[in-house]
Amino acid sequence: MKPFLIPLLLTSSLILADQHSPNQEGTRQIHLDFHTSEEITDIGAHFDKEQFQQALLAGNVNAINLFAKGHHGWSYYPTEVGAMHPHLDFDLMGAQIDACREIGVKVKLYFTVGWSVRDAELHPEWRLINKDGRSPHEERIKGRGLDDPLPQYAWYYLPPEGPYVDQIHQQVKEILENYEVDGLWFDIITPFRINYNDWALNDFEAHGVDPTDDHAVFQRHREKYEAFLHSTAELVSRINPEASVFFNGTTANFNSEQLNQYQYEFYRFNSKYDLEDLPTAWGGYDLFPWRSKYFANLDKDIIAMSGKFHKAWGEFGGFKHKDALWYEAATMVAFGANVNIGDQLHPSGIMEMATYESIGHAFEYVEQIERYGIGADHAASTGLYLGGDLSALEGTTRMLLETQVNFNVVNTREDWSEFDVIIITSGGLFEADLAKVRQYHANGGKLLFLGEGFLHNGNPIVNVGADLLGRGNYDIDYTVALPAVGARIVDSPFLNYRAALRLNPHPDTEVLARIHEPFFSRTLRHFSSHANTPYRLEAATHPAAIRKDNVILLAHDLDLQYRAQGMRLHRELFFNGLALLRTDPLVEVELPSMGRINLLHQPDDRRYVLHLLYATPIQRGEVQVIEDLIPLHNIPVSLNLPLDIKRAYLVPSGIPLDLKADSGKVSMVIPEMTGHTAIAIEY
Repeated sequence: MKPFLIPLLLTSSLILADQHSPNQEGTRQIHLDFHTSEEITDIGAHFDKEQFQQALLAGNVNAINLFAKGHHGWSYYPTEVGAMHPHLDFDLMGAQIDACREIGVKVKLYFTVGWSVRDAELHPEWRLINKDGRSPHEERIKGRGLDDPLPQYAWYYLPPEGPYVDQIHQQVKEILENYEVDGLWFDIITPFRINYNDWALNDFEAHGVDPTDDHAVFQRHREKYEAFLHSTAELVSRINPEASVFFNGTTANFNSEQLNQYQYEFYRFNSKYDLEDLPTAWGGYDLFPWRSKYFANLDKDIIAMSGKFHKAWGEFGGFKHKDALWYEAATMVAFGANVNIGDQLHPSGIMEMATYESIGHAFEYVEQIERYGIGADHAASTGLYLGGDLSALEGTTRMLLETQVNFNVVNTREDWSEFDVIIITSGGLFEADLAKVRQYHANGGKLLFLGEGFLHNGNPIVNVGADLLGRGNYDIDYTVALPAVGARIVDSPFLNYRAALRLNPHPDTEVLARIHEPFFSRTLRHFSSHANTPYRLEAATHPAAIRKDNVILLAHDLDLQYRAQGMRLHRELFFNGLALLRTDPLVEVELPSMGRINLLHQPDDRRYVLHLLYATPIQRGEVQVIEDLIPLHNIPVSLNLPLDIKRAYLVPSGIPLDLKADSGKVSMVIPEMTGHTAIAIEY
């Protein structure tokens, strides 16, 4: 086939990260939980090397996290520093390592830090204490008797400071000197938990820190965590330079406080990035995509983590359907990550074959597609900035994913000028990035702001073409979209569950949408009907959306409202505003709203890979489940890439696609997909 000549685009329309170093982690991993109480006997008594190997082979596994020390504080090998489980009479960890080596499975060892019952009982002075002098764990179980139910994930937290760190380092040294391993995996590292126990107070005094000065306390707290992370990583590297190191918690973001920790880059002490996302119970299926993009820019291996559990970690007898595991694994590859599925070993040491049959179903597919995704570079012309509000970020991400807007995260990118447009959520900017976004704007970069995202300390970040008058006059208000942003939006005023900021646009600013205010806020004194007050017929003087040159401001926090209420009209207004700025997207795909896309680049193979996913998670009780993978047919795809395309074919089938050139773009049609497919585009 003769190559199609695609006109060369400006460099601002394409993002290409540096090539990642060769993958050292293993593409199909298991995280084998093993937290066992001293009240359970015969630990590992039924471990059988061949049965253990059969399970891993059935699962098509090539790497595993095994347990050196679990949350109960017991170790699973003979130790002179810690204590081996009292009902374990042989070196279980060593036997597991040997079994893995025989079948070519990489081995990383798990070591708990923050939760260790035995250490908390032997050294109550090591336990974390809040600023109010109380133990958060004791507050959680307050009033419960010994025979009352214990809440899940209820442990004393041990901050890594003082003599506890010395004990950790001694045991890590013992492990590394006695076992050949490929890495160490440290769990329960939570830098957002500030400690005020006696060790911490003595440390504050020694460093001249006033414990009532929250800022000074955090700075010293940060120094202590960084010292622990640095010294531990250095210890591992000194004894085994080839071993990977990961501190779980440094890449966590299940609340805004953790997201704000990203600006301090605690994750920089890792040699790889494991992203622990349990979509069924922890944040849903739209959490992982933006996290993968944030960390992929940092040029280290990415490992996506989910679990075989119906709900979450620690669940015995819970099974996620094999098709859901398959979809999750395909999603991980589609977003460039290695795949890790969590399991939990029975105290007896017997591997659950039903689990590995399900995992094998997923990993067989991963093996077919992994070379078309894992370690690849994310390519996008639309940028998303991660501010300090997780809910705003989640709302924006959902609107992007549901409209199949291919994007990358800008926070960890050095050069923002390569993005055509950057979205700033209502969570705003971190101080360190103010100059960067202003320079981007001064150089002609396009910005889309949501709500208060255009403000920093109450002042506009850039000129948005309006003066801020204040917050809304009422509890809610209504939007009327004008034609420029009116596609697929009703002509009538539509509800906003929180009122917009009041803006006074400058004469040369274009108004894109108007506001109608209610007659009054709904209160005990003034109310009408069951819910919100109806709108006034005349428009307010302050607008809902404005455009000034390369800047669009949507005056409502549509990201927060979309996350909370999911109104499609809010998503359409956001998308239409973005479309005015996003004039030259690299890829366009027509999919239902639960369709997901991601464009990857593999320059060494001279190809792009466009991944498409479709599944419909359903909220059932406390969890999201995927039960039905529905086929889609005749999916149109349009590409606008700066290259001469030689051929395009489906992955993993290899079926070639017919290409049509039109106005500098190449289009094709995917005949059918179920759950996942990808297009390899060679040049």
